[in-house]
Amino acid sequence: MNVLTDGLDDPLKPLGVAGGVFLVLAAAGTIAGTPWTTHATMSSAALQVVGSVLMGVVGAALAYVSWNDE
Repeated sequence: MNVLTDGLDDPLKPLGVAGGVFLVLAAAGTIAGTPWTTHATMSSAALQVVGSVLMGVVGAALAYVSWNDE
């Protein structure tokens, strides 16, 4: 292996944490983009907000499970 993965129990742990953090940041960026100001109908904006909140929850869960592999 190499210096980065020698101290890890699972060499894929950093990938899971990085993927989860990316999903959380992408969800925050989507919500910060204020989709309710650019969509023609409020239902499509609400659907996008709900989807990005769910993406943030999945990302946080992925990062948590990857970090705490009990």
